[in-house]
Amino acid sequence: MTAYEDFAGREIVPLREGPDPVNVPMIRHWAEAMGDRNPVYLDDDAARATGRPGIVAPASMTQAWTMRGYAASITGSDAGPGAEELNALLEKDGYTSVVATDSEFEFHRELVVGDRVSVREVVESISPEKSTALGVGRFVTTVRTYTDQDGDVVAVQRWRLLRFRPKAPSPEKRAPEALRPRPAVNRDNAFWFEAAREHRLVIQRCSACGTLRHPPGPCCPHCGSFEWDVAEASGRGQVHSFVVAHHPRHPAFEYPLIVAVVELDEGTRLVTNLVGVEPGEVEIGMPVVLDWLDADPDLSLPVFRPQEND
Repeated sequence: MTAYEDFAGREIVPLREGPDPVNVPMIRHWAEAMGDRNPVYLDDDAARATGRPGIVAPASMTQAWTMRGYAASITGSDAGPGAEELNALLEKDGYTSVVATDSEFEFHRELVVGDRVSVREVVESISPEKSTALGVGRFVTTVRTYTDQDGDVVAVQRWRLLRFRPKAPSPEKRAPEALRPRPAVNRDNAFWFEAAREHRLVIQRCSACGTLRHPPGPCCPHCGSFEWDVAEASGRGQVHSFVVAHHPRHPAFEYPLIVAVVELDEGTRLVTNLVGVEPGEVEIGMPVVLDWLDADPDLSLPVFRPQEND
């Protein structure tokens, strides 16, 4: 048995209660952000009309009720000694990078206003070393059990991370300057980055109902279909929002760096950079057009510049 196999069944996060009870303001923020208009989340009468005791929280919010928030996260980890020991072992073996690969939820009951949710996390398995597109690594699968104030299970989440050694670029492809950080490419979004390398901006489209969606995902949020194709974007849009990043600095970027959410004419939005414009000249609603950034031989990304007046 390897040192990694010894971790199967070990607790890495002891039972921890979420900072706040289930409450309507957080449900409202979540529903608005996700565009979920199901009335049972905010309308008590509508919820009761379906046989529920009152307003219920979206099932996908379960994990949110146990998140500690920014202030708690910077004061130190509240994970157990098992997590610290596992992280030390993974880092010792060079698995210093991490990307989430899977999250599977099983919901036992709906959460109602006033519920107090707690979570406990246990290691289920750690895979043998595997070669992936990101680098050599191990898949760490844990099980998070969510319970209510009475100790009853309300949901179970199987959470999988890839801990890996980042691939170094081959000598013939290594640029003399710093490489732009690599995006997290997976089975759901690989097609998008492949199209970008060909200087094509595409949008995932549901084959069943025609709804466009971005970021890419396995399932249509409108009709639930898993069938999809792609639509070619026109390359025109407008600035929906933006920030100007000054710090911390990375040698692969030029500063000040304008990071924007651009709403395409097709209706979807994407996070991108603005080029060919000074930060003080950017305005919400400003028309922009597609350009391409060939960061290095392996990475091309869409960027946008102001649309020239005809």
